[in-house]
Amino acid sequence: MEKRLVIEIGIDGKVKAETVGIKGKACLEYIELLEKLLDAETIDSNYLSEYYETNIKTDEKLIQKVREI
Repeated sequence: MEKRLVIEIGIDGKVKAETVGIKGKACLEYIELLEKLLDAETIDSNYLSEYYETNIKTDEKLIQKVREI
């Protein structure tokens, strides 16, 4: 799944951002970057189910070795 940052700017100037395809606490790095770019700070946060998931990296060579056994 591709990683995305969905940003919504309301008519009142409030910015709402949501990370998509980013598992675990890595999503917070994207929000932190957005805060720096906008010179803003997060007032409220809601964590989606992806926040509680982990991103498992697979080693294709290891997988191939296991298949050969």
